[in-house]
Parts: sequence; C-alpha cells; structure tokens
Amino acid sequence: VQLQASGGGLVQPGGSLRLSCAASGSIYRIDTMRWYRQTPGKQRDLVAGITRGGRENYADSVKGRFTISRHNAENTVWLQMDSLQPEDTAIYYCNADVSTAWHEQSQHFWGQGTLVTVSS
Repeated sequence: VQLQASGGGLVQPGGSLRLSCAASGSIYRIDTMRWYRQTPGKQRDLVAGITRGGRENYADSVKGRFTISRHNAENTVWLQMDSLQPEDTAIYYCNADVSTAWHEQSQHFWGQGTLVTVSS
C-alpha cells in the first residue's frame, strides 16, 4: 500500500492550498484517513481526520479554515486549506487505516509528506 501526497507549495498569508493524497496497492478497505503536520524539532500533530462515513474532526488551530474530504471509491483524501498563516508552515503527511484483506485488521500507512510554506 502506498499513499502519495501532493499539492504543497509556497503561498502568501491569507491564501489557499489544496492537498491531495491517493492510496494505491492491495487495498480491501480504508477506514479513517487523516492529515498530520510537522515542523523541525517538533512532534507530528494531527490536523484533521475523516471516517469512512464522513465524520470529520479538526485541531482547534485549523477549525473554520481547513476542510477535509474524501472519495471512498477513489481511495483519496483532500485537505482544503484557506486563510493560511505563517504558523501553518510545515510538512503535511497523510495517514490512513487500511485493511488489505477482509479478515485482517487495519494498519496505519503514511504518505511521504508535502511541504507547505506560508510566507510573504
């Protein structure tokens, strides 16, 4: 199973970016999908998550600015980031709970990370 993240880049404060993460490989089912972010010297923090049924949760710091969504049939999750601020600068990682067969428990899989830089 591979998770391929994309969509990062340089944006000015107040701007928007949309991150994408597509899962591929031997996938039977994907449960919760998430976005994390990490800055140098700090731990990786949860930004947003979405269950297979569409229930969303967000870190307090991004509520009202970021929106997570997914397409179950395409094994894809997105993170729409609006009103970006310099403190949102980080490497963003996608994560998914993936079952590779009907009888197996899900495992965590990580994408490779995509850099978001918010600067004027």
